[in-house]
Amino acid sequence: MSVNRSGRREWLIPTGLVLLSLVPVVAGAVRVTELSAGAVATPDNARFVADPLPVVVHIVSATVYCLLGAFQFAPGFRRRRPGWHRAAGRLLVPAGIATGLSGVWMAVFYPLLPIDGGLLIGLRIGFGAAMAGCVVLGFVAIRRRDITRHRAWMIRGYALGQGAGSQFVTHMVWILIVGPPGELARALLHAAGWLINLAVAEWVIRRPARPVRSSPAPSGVDRSPVQPG
Repeated sequence: MSVNRSGRREWLIPTGLVLLSLVPVVAGAVRVTELSAGAVATPDNARFVADPLPVVVHIVSATVYCLLGAFQFAPGFRRRRPGWHRAAGRLLVPAGIATGLSGVWMAVFYPLLPIDGGLLIGLRIGFGAAMAGCVVLGFVAIRRRDITRHRAWMIRGYALGQGAGSQFVTHMVWILIVGPPGELARALLHAAGWLINLAVAEWVIRRPARPVRSSPAPSGVDRSPVQPG
């Protein structure tokens, strides 16, 4: 019974991360379907219709990164299947870099929407570049066998990659309380999503490891701290 409860607890964080990803993933799938079907240009999607490749790369890579990356937060699963962890990492590194850099490209080269402004564009460039940088640093760290730094940088990169999910939450809360956000509020709500995720990431990285009981653990129970990457 305790083994079953431990197994269920292990999947709470990955399940929560998948749920956080659902709205951006579904919205991205709708956008890709729209573009593949030859969408009629509107003020909202004209920039994507004119140049679909960057947004398709961003959507596909972010979907892979957020959904597959969620399972790196199940320590027992990783320990039982180390080969899977390494194989997933070979997909997550390029997917994370592509997500960050395609976001930067779109911020720089796509025409602005009326609701967008310079602050939001700057935030997208900065956080997109930071995400790609975190993934690169995580990759460099694991090549040097530095698991502690690898874990820390990969957690930060994943936190930034999950920005769209948290931004949906911050926007919904604002809309329910205040109403549709203006240009400045929209930029600050995006920043809040990224910063909340980074704060959680730093807490995960810095929290002390749980003590291991002196008695041997039952087979299949993993008591190690979360170490994604």
